[in-house]
Amino acid sequence: MVASASPGCVVRYRGFVLIPEPDLSWQVRPERSPMHVLPFRAPACSVADVKALIDWRLARLGRDRRPRVDLLP
Repeated sequence: MVASASPGCVVRYRGFVLIPEPDLSWQVRPERSPMHVLPFRAPACSVADVKALIDWRLARLGRDRRPRVDLLP
C-alpha cells in the first residue's frame, strides 16, 4: 500500500493513527493490537470531527476511560 501523506501529517489520538487521504477523507487505524475497533475511513471532515467519531465509537464499546462530565461533582 502506498502512503498518501507525509509522516508529518499523521495525527495520533487515544491509541489511533489518523491518516489524511488525498480526497480529504481520513483513514483511522489502531496503533497496536489487539484491535478493539477495526480500521475505518472517516468522511471528509476536520480533525476534531474525526476525534469525536473515535470518542463515540469507544464510548459505544465501553472503552472510554475518561471521566464523564455529568458524573463529576
